[in-house]
Amino acid sequence: MTDRIGADAALSKLGGWAKGAGDRDTIEKTFKLADFKTAWSFMSAVALKAEQLDHHPEWFNVYNKVEVTLTTHDVDGVSEKDVELARFMDELAAKLS
Repeated sequence: MTDRIGADAALSKLGGWAKGAGDRDTIEKTFKLADFKTAWSFMSAVALKAEQLDHHPEWFNVYNKVEVTLTTHDVDGVSEKDVELARFMDELAAKLS
C-alpha cells in the first residue's frame, strides 16, 4: 500500500514543482516544450509510464504547454508514486528539450 507523504515532503525531493493551490494535497508543474508534436510525445510517454505505475496524472494541454497536477487519490494526498512520476516527467522533458 502507498502511504501519504504530503506535498512538502515531495517538494523537498523535486525541483521546479510547486504545492498545488486550493485545499487538496497536490503538486503541480507546467512543462513548456518545443511544439505541439513534442508535447504530444511527452504526454504519450508519460501515459505509458503512468499505466505501468497504475498512477495517472491530471493534466491540461494547449499547443506546447502541459500543465500537470499530481496526487494519489487512494491516500487523498501526495505519495511516493507522485514523486516517482514527477521525476520521470522531469527526466523526459529534459531529454526532449
